[in-house]
Amino acid sequence: MHKIIFIGLLFFVMGIGRVFSQEKTVEVLVAKDTLKSNDIDPLTPAKAAFYSAVLPGLGQAYNKKYWKIPLVYGAIGTSIYFFSDSSKKYHQYRDAYKRRLEGYTDDKFSYLDNSRLIVGQKFYQRNRDLSALFILGFYVLNIVDANVDAALIQFNVNENLSVKPNIYPNDVTSRTNVGLTFNYTF
Repeated sequence: MHKIIFIGLLFFVMGIGRVFSQEKTVEVLVAKDTLKSNDIDPLTPAKAAFYSAVLPGLGQAYNKKYWKIPLVYGAIGTSIYFFSDSSKKYHQYRDAYKRRLEGYTDDKFSYLDNSRLIVGQKFYQRNRDLSALFILGFYVLNIVDANVDAALIQFNVNENLSVKPNIYPNDVTSRTNVGLTFNYTF
């Protein structure tokens, strides 16, 4: 029994000595930064637009949106194909009409009269001009897409903002109502 009291007193004295000792343990609290700090480069959208203007699809590669590159080349390439095809057929109809005016009737459009040749010329000329507008439109759309994508990639998108559809029954008319819910969590 004396040993137990002696050991208890020994621990008590050692504990009091430790309490009154000069050593202090300092705990440093480090605050966690919940927001990621992204360095924003204001020239990134201009670079992406410039790259897309120089070579279509290069701005999408700069933004690391590689899946858009085949779409850009598909749209512009299809428009170029229809432009060249319509241009070729326009020249065929025009040349056949000019030969017909000179008195020759041995061309491959001999089964068409002069009014049909004029209608064919106008049709393919209109398609050629529309295809040229589509080429220009897809080229500009490529530049705008690269610019907007580079500008939007710098925004902080997190789970605090959510949009979800809301479908609920109307109690009065027994019809289904459709709504959109915007939630922002602070």
